[in-house]
Amino acid sequence: GLVIDGRTLEHVLHDSLQNIFLELTEKCRAVVCCQATPLQKSVLVKLVRSKLKAMTLAVGDGANDVSMIQVADTGVGISGQEGMQAVMASDFAISQFRHLRKLLLVHGHWCYTRLTNMVLYYFYKNVAYVNLLFWYQFFCGFSGTSMTDYWILILFNLLFTSVPPIIYGVLDKDVSAEILMELPQLYKMSQ
Repeated sequence: GLVIDGRTLEHVLHDSLQNIFLELTEKCRAVVCCQATPLQKSVLVKLVRSKLKAMTLAVGDGANDVSMIQVADTGVGISGQEGMQAVMASDFAISQFRHLRKLLLVHGHWCYTRLTNMVLYYFYKNVAYVNLLFWYQFFCGFSGTSMTDYWILILFNLLFTSVPPIIYGVLDKDVSAEILMELPQLYKMSQ
């Protein structure tokens, strides 16, 4: 790992040393920046996003972390002694840092599989309905007549676009939480 303090980080963030710093950080498993200003934190996250084209996750617990959380792809706020500013600016909120692992490995995996299944479902739903309308137009000689009343179309879309997301969101868990916590590599395999 690499530990860098705020004064050193200030020198590193200049244009001449950015590439060297990024090459060094790519070879490390973890990089910890301590005693950094809020501006340095946000600039560092921007630098990693733009130069390395990497997804970024920022975790913070106070008002000094808000800019970093907002710049990152995903922001996690920890509610605690420093107030609720980080939580209000974040995408996800947890009460303690130890819950971050479960948020990423369990809920992140479930959310990813639910979203991919729902995208496939919406493609299927729309293709099925448009295919039905297409073949109906052959039957009626492309006259443009409507196959169904508008209230049936509205009911169809309401029913088939609201109920499945609720069911998937509540019930769809392809792997149990215990297995996901024991085998963190399942998260990478699901991507």
